[in-house]
Amino acid sequence: MILKSSLTFLFSLSLFGCFAQSNADTVKKLNEITVKGYYNRQPLLRAVSAVSLIDSAQFNNQNSASFVGLANSIAGVRMEERSPGSYRFSIRGSLLRSPFGVRNIKVYVDDFPLTDAGGNTYLNLLDVKSVAAMEVYKGPEASIFGANTGGAVLINTTALDKNTIELGAFLGSYGLFKQHASITHTYKNYRFNLIQGYQKSDGYRVNSALKRNFIQTTQLWDYAPKAQLKALLFMSDLSYQTPGGLTGAQLLQDPKMARPATPTLPGAVTQKAAIYNQTIFGGLSHSYAFNANLKHVIAIFGSSTDFKNPFITNYEERYEYNLGSRTFLDLSFNRTNLRVSTQVGLEAASSGSEINNFNNNSGSAGLLQAKDDLTANQTFAFLKLDLDLHQRLLIELGASLNFYNYRYQSYFPTALARKQEKFTNQLMPKIALSYLINSILSVRSTVSKGYSPPTIAEVRSSDNVINTNLQAEYGWNYELGLRLKTSDNRIYVNVNAFSYHLKDAIVRRLNENDTEYFINAGGTKQKGLEIEASGWLVPHRKAHFLTSLQLRNNYTYSHFRFQNFTNANNNYNGHKLTGVPAHTVANSAEFTFNKGFFLFAQHNYVAAIPLNDANTAEAKAYHLTELKAGLRNLVLGKVEAELFSGVNNLFNATYSLGNDLNAVGSRYFNPAAKVNYYFGFLLKF
Repeated sequence: MILKSSLTFLFSLSLFGCFAQSNADTVKKLNEITVKGYYNRQPLLRAVSAVSLIDSAQFNNQNSASFVGLANSIAGVRMEERSPGSYRFSIRGSLLRSPFGVRNIKVYVDDFPLTDAGGNTYLNLLDVKSVAAMEVYKGPEASIFGANTGGAVLINTTALDKNTIELGAFLGSYGLFKQHASITHTYKNYRFNLIQGYQKSDGYRVNSALKRNFIQTTQLWDYAPKAQLKALLFMSDLSYQTPGGLTGAQLLQDPKMARPATPTLPGAVTQKAAIYNQTIFGGLSHSYAFNANLKHVIAIFGSSTDFKNPFITNYEERYEYNLGSRTFLDLSFNRTNLRVSTQVGLEAASSGSEINNFNNNSGSAGLLQAKDDLTANQTFAFLKLDLDLHQRLLIELGASLNFYNYRYQSYFPTALARKQEKFTNQLMPKIALSYLINSILSVRSTVSKGYSPPTIAEVRSSDNVINTNLQAEYGWNYELGLRLKTSDNRIYVNVNAFSYHLKDAIVRRLNENDTEYFINAGGTKQKGLEIEASGWLVPHRKAHFLTSLQLRNNYTYSHFRFQNFTNANNNYNGHKLTGVPAHTVANSAEFTFNKGFFLFAQHNYVAAIPLNDANTAEAKAYHLTELKAGLRNLVLGKVEAELFSGVNNLFNATYSLGNDLNAVGSRYFNPAAKVNYYFGFLLKF
């Protein structure tokens, strides 16, 4: 039924688009859509990868308190937020590896990897207003991004193309308050941006408050006609409480409660369960164009993190650093009916973690339980060759050679001299092609290998044991795709079908005292279908009551199953992959009216979600509806103003925006907020 509805929508959209095109002379022509990749811009129609783009307009339509609404509008992407600030992010796969955070995905901010050498990504440090656009690459992207089995995310910070000063703030339900200020300015060949953000919330549940202070600057200096320096620096001070999971009975009794005490363990409130993360991240890149065909880019980056986590069973303190560099040569040339582009380079990084665990005495560190040091080292060399024949057939041949090891040393409770675990070097090839059938239709195919070693947080998890038996997960992905984009950019349809066989999949397990550990779970067979469609039914007409109308529809089908997976004498072969809904749908409509009025509506459907590997418990399917409306382009002297208000969970659905999978005592559920509201303003000078 869901697939039928999505296909009906696509067919209707195409018909409406064809009809509307007859009036094309009365509307503004839309800009060409391109994806940046990594210094390799391509028209979206011809891109060989399964990539989705979130542009600035989509950011402006969403509630900027969280990335969740944006991410969940993308086919094949699942983002969760069990309580404000507690992000989990997945591309085409399970969240079994991620009790919180982002794993097996590579994330870059501009030229710099936000993912550290230990495999962790603190995406929740970023303020949504610091991001201008995102490109999401689905499936293994081995050639230039290194080790990953899920894909890659490229985050582009604020554009530096015009002078602006911006102030904004909004208030919302459950004590939500968010404020930001930014300035962007250009002095001849020097451009900079500075953005500051503050956000707080009391949260829907007990013990779910959030607070974040954020500041970021981007500096760009074209110091010579062929040379450019770019710097990025941000500091984030994030704290959020973690209420913990509830059983089904507790969910019915009071969905706002935090995890209560048991006869053997205290509750979340008593232990003041929370996350505290203070991070500074910086990078400096230099690019030099020797001529029109050859360019060199080099970047250095690093971060420092002070992390504290009072939990039910312990109080963890981590001090982390990350240092690395990335460099490559970009060579391109044109011949008659042939364009060749090549990138060859190297990325290397090292992350150190000093981890101390104490007894948790009601939110204070007590007696020492364990003390360990771990250092992860990750290096990969990459080569990517693009061949464009007759501007019709685009072939990408790429590969990366990956090196990974970690060193560890224990000080308490048992002293252990420094040792090293070295993983087998991995070659990750990718072969992809895109063929332009005509000016508006292309087909694509990809074969690629994914590889993801265990993160430091998985090797040394909350059970305080260094698990040297944990191996990397890997697998081959096979994919077919079709894209349609009209010449005026008004109609866009993208269909992806893939089959991904993952071996030694890393999954999370919990001990009886709720401490976690990780194992390699045999394998998984992941087959899926993704359909994305968007269309401007009314594309930017002037002097009309309805000046524009854009519809988007995204559908995801996930047939994910365990393969050859047994645990504790239980055979889960053929079971649904835990945490993955079979169907998701995201629909949205953006209306703009005369005088600057706008209305944005988004609807999400999520099918039932298996909560344990045995598939004996599941979270019920739910519908989620959001609205945002307001007035843009309101001119007050030299100030351009925007007023807006919004409502989330319009129909008061009962659901969890993130479940605790395989939870001890069936404490699966993290209830999300009921219907809630916000309103605010934006000023541009």
